[in-house]
Amino acid sequence: MDKFIKQLDPNLDYINHEINDGKCYITVASNRKEVTCPFCGRPSSRIHSTYNRTFQDLPIQGNKVFIIIRNRKMFCDNPDCSHTTFAERFDFISYKAKKTRRLEDEIVRLSINCSSVAASKALKENVVDIGKSTVCNLLKKKKHRLLTKRQ
Repeated sequence: MDKFIKQLDPNLDYINHEINDGKCYITVASNRKEVTCPFCGRPSSRIHSTYNRTFQDLPIQGNKVFIIIRNRKMFCDNPDCSHTTFAERFDFISYKAKKTRRLEDEIVRLSINCSSVAASKALKENVVDIGKSTVCNLLKKKKHRLLTKRQ
């Protein structure tokens, strides 16, 4: 399981997992010694606190996957920074997102040629817990990204 987690991000370590009712809950933690402040770019190794952040990823063997990350809140020691603390961030998931980027891409791929209601129904069966409005939002987001790239 650790190899699977390392594919998501090499800075994560597998802690444990549990499978219940077609859902796989995987707990992970960061192994970074320093975390860069997203506001000023200065590295920090001082931990303020930790909290659990849960998000969905691609399914495994027909089980919906929920990753629970023991996320750290760090102190920013830069006196010129506008923030005294910040939460650790990862490239595979947008800030405050509930789904990994690769899961969002899969949702868009599966939803592109059908209605949001049909896509939501099909996706709920074995891929991800999702509503039709989220499908619409992801399709709009993807369309906006494509339009922005062209300009």
